[in-house]
Amino acid sequence: MGHDRKFLIALYRKMLLIRQFEERVKYLFLGGGMAGTLHQYHGQEAISVGVCSALHADDVITSTHRPHGHALAKGLTVESLMHELFGKTTGCCRGKGGSMHVGDLEKGMVPAVAIVAGGVPIATGIALAFKYRKEPRVAVSFMGDGAVNEGAFHEAVNMGAIWLLPVVYVIENNLYSASTPIFEMVRLKKLSDRAAGYGIPGVTVDGNDVLEVFETARKAVERARAGDGPTLVECMTYRITGHSRRDPCNYQPEEERKEALKREPLQRFAEYLLAGGLIDQAGLDAIRAEVEAEIERAVQSAMAAPDPEPEAALEDVFV
Repeated sequence: MGHDRKFLIALYRKMLLIRQFEERVKYLFLGGGMAGTLHQYHGQEAISVGVCSALHADDVITSTHRPHGHALAKGLTVESLMHELFGKTTGCCRGKGGSMHVGDLEKGMVPAVAIVAGGVPIATGIALAFKYRKEPRVAVSFMGDGAVNEGAFHEAVNMGAIWLLPVVYVIENNLYSASTPIFEMVRLKKLSDRAAGYGIPGVTVDGNDVLEVFETARKAVERARAGDGPTLVECMTYRITGHSRRDPCNYQPEEERKEALKREPLQRFAEYLLAGGLIDQAGLDAIRAEVEAEIERAVQSAMAAPDPEPEAALEDVFV
């Protein structure tokens, strides 16, 4: 594809950062160090990294109840995210968002919306604002496969289409909406075929191939920025963890999980880099050590950061 080594290594490091962040956070939640719940992004890292690598810094994304990967891919720091999950005032949302509502508008991420399909109309509205103000910016809405059956999805995508708004709709199809398989919810073989109903392009790609995701997203973003309207991008992937932290995944067939693990994006891209002579195992190990150290520093600083005062619950409340 003509990508330079620095770019490719950066893609790998970002995917590894997301994976290791989620691993560390999982045990913090299970050990009682963090309150609330957790929806992990294991196995889907190539989508957020591939899409966000095609965006400008001032482009904006909306996210879901599974937002950590989107946040790190869009440029939020490990420290600000970790502090948020610990509920500290130094978090990206001052400790008031928690796992399902992380974000930072200065980094181009609207605080995540945990309502299924809730971010789709928001991204459409942001794109309308960009067009109205004649700003050369693009909005991206990340959503799961379950979102395509929500009314908000249909209304928002139709609006984006008829007004040729600069927005890209990204479906992360991990085959399950919580525990319900996608084939029980739709008759389509490809969710991207729904694009035909709105008169916009729809494409299905291998969501475990970060370069295929990047190239597809780049074209969709360029099209949106040029004023040609939205694209519906379906990224096929697999959630190699539970829907939430207490989910043992008993509904996923064992053989299906084994096959999915063979295709998961992180090891797959590592093998690509090794085979191409772009890095050796020592280099991969060094990146892992660097990433783990960065995460551990964030954990320690978050644990030492101040908790909110009780009065803070009365701030930022609009009536």
